[in-house]
Amino acid sequence: MKLALAHIDPLNFALQRFVLSALALSPLLVYVRKKIRFDKRAIPKLLVLTAINTASIVPIYWGLVYETSGIGAILTYTQPLFVFCLCILFLRSEAKPLRLLGAFVGFSGVVVLSVERAGSIQASANVGDVLLLLGAFLWAVAIVYYKKSLSDVDPILTSVIQQALGAVIVAPLALGVEGFSFPLTQSYLVMILYLGIFGSGITVFLWLFLIREEDVTVLSLSSFLIPMVAVFIGWLFLAENIQPISFLGVGMILAGLYLTNRS
Repeated sequence: MKLALAHIDPLNFALQRFVLSALALSPLLVYVRKKIRFDKRAIPKLLVLTAINTASIVPIYWGLVYETSGIGAILTYTQPLFVFCLCILFLRSEAKPLRLLGAFVGFSGVVVLSVERAGSIQASANVGDVLLLLGAFLWAVAIVYYKKSLSDVDPILTSVIQQALGAVIVAPLALGVEGFSFPLTQSYLVMILYLGIFGSGITVFLWLFLIREEDVTVLSLSSFLIPMVAVFIGWLFLAENIQPISFLGVGMILAGLYLTNRS
């Protein structure tokens, strides 16, 4: 995402990811359409979910323009901590001490992993920090709202509607504020195809499916694995060095997940 945003503004980037992900999921929806049962009373809830989801994605993209990938990872993955608190308030989850400890240890591991890529960390928050935290909070709200209100709706249908309506919401903003933009470079084309089809389309469906089936707090905390995997992908494909402190961060993330699942 950070690399793609060097080519394009956040609104056009969001629009193109929404469109590509909706198109990628549509054949799957056509294939299973006869098996899907849909209650029309869910339509307002789907609209609310789409609005929250879109409102979370755009600030994250905008925040990444201002911040390094390291700070971006730290602030974006405050999401599981927000989910933890929201689940206690709205899903009546029990605030188990072992799960709380796991959340703290796991997030500390994300900080350790990301601090090398963070550059200089300023004491005062800037625009990027605020946008990333806002996006992380709204992402958490979308997760808890889906679990509470839309778990009975097929995740394939929810994914397609969420992505298609997200494009409808963002399109006027992108066209009105920035004007349509699509960089005609091979590197951007590869990035947007990957991010739209796999990073948004297939991943959104799997994510919603898992939220419906699993404990949302444990599932959300498992997203601490993403920065961990990113470090090794950077080593494998971008020749980035893995420092000894990175293994400490990995160990803390795995320990946090162990404590969370054990509880």
